[in-house]
Amino acid sequence: MKKIIVISCLTFFMFSCGSSKKVVTKKDKREVVNKTTEIEPKQQEVTTPEITPTTPEVYANSTEEYIAIYSDIAQDEMRKYGIPASITLAQGILESASGKGRLSVEANNHFGIKCHDWTGAKIYHDDDASQECFRKYNNSKYSFRDHSLFLTGRKRYSNLFDFEQDDYQSWAKGLRAAGYATDRKYPVKLISLIERYQLYRFDAEVLGKNAANNDKYTVAKGDTLYSISKKYKITVQELQELNGLNDTGLFVGQVLYVKPIPKDY
Repeated sequence: MKKIIVISCLTFFMFSCGSSKKVVTKKDKREVVNKTTEIEPKQQEVTTPEITPTTPEVYANSTEEYIAIYSDIAQDEMRKYGIPASITLAQGILESASGKGRLSVEANNHFGIKCHDWTGAKIYHDDDASQECFRKYNNSKYSFRDHSLFLTGRKRYSNLFDFEQDDYQSWAKGLRAAGYATDRKYPVKLISLIERYQLYRFDAEVLGKNAANNDKYTVAKGDTLYSISKKYKITVQELQELNGLNDTGLFVGQVLYVKPIPKDY
């Protein structure tokens, strides 16, 4: 009887141990399954907007750039004071070396106006004499306004305003006759600039007139500077000078000035 009891106890003990191991094993498997079935959260895609770089404006030369910057101001002065924008721009180009001269760079003085009775800021610069006094402005637009006031406020320039506002030739000659400049070629220089860069078109805009277009030519397939020069009865060299060209290369659609510069007046 004792043997039966001992054997029963051993059997129950072994059965209990086996059952315990099976439970632990199943628990481990569930833990492994849970770990392998975890899903990582989806990351949100971040898109960067495409930035299109802007192309800076490119000009054939410093004079073209000067005209682009100051033509609006010259036209405003024409509307207020009746001075042709073409004359104002041509004088500014000539007097300031297309905005590159010392007076324009350091003093915003585009017309070489001297101090006279000026009470504002000043700059000293060699001109007709050593270290002459010139007016200095905070902004270039004040130089253009002072130029208008200079011409309208002095009696010796009053005859200029008898000319038509689009008669730039008479204005150029009248400035010289009134004593604005001592250079006898001053009118020729102004008119040449106006013709070369077609500054008269700004006068036409202010006056509501259509500027002539027969002084421009659009390059077509097969054109050369030589063929265009023959068509408009000017030289290849003149074409190059008119358009700031350093060589004979052309492209279809290119717009060329074809009106020759006046030689003398």
